[in-house]
Amino acid sequence: MSKLKVRDLMTTQVVTLKPDETVKKAVIKFALDNISGAPVVDNRNHLLGILSENDILNLIMNYQTGLDREKTDTEMLSYSMDSSSEPDEKLRRISEEISNKLVSEVMTRTVLTSTPDASIMEVLRSMIEMKVNRLPVVEKGVLVGIITRGDIIFALYKRKV
Repeated sequence: MSKLKVRDLMTTQVVTLKPDETVKKAVIKFALDNISGAPVVDNRNHLLGILSENDILNLIMNYQTGLDREKTDTEMLSYSMDSSSEPDEKLRRISEEISNKLVSEVMTRTVLTSTPDASIMEVLRSMIEMKVNRLPVVEKGVLVGIITRGDIIFALYKRKV
């Protein structure tokens, strides 16, 4: 039996983000597509970075750290980012600021990638060592797919090939 390649398991219908989309739009896309991260691409599908839930949560925690320094009892996570009825003006302003941040301001720019012909075991080893959940798959700088830990686990029980 031949060794599995990334192309055998990767998803080719990739949910992507544009750098000029807002964090709010990205979060909505994550929720609707049931994903926890997505590659950020330009209009020619060239990979620019990746945005994950972790990037967004780190952004929120940075704001929370600022609030903590001010010795307030305010917690970012106790407030709906979509609510316009928040009585705390500062919290409403921060929420709006986070929601309107551009993906390009929050995304990770240095991205571990794969090629379609890479070995699944090599990719899995890299994913575990680097603690990443997804790898964009690129050919000549163009995004052609994505491979996730879920794709690899799914393949253990049901072959996509």
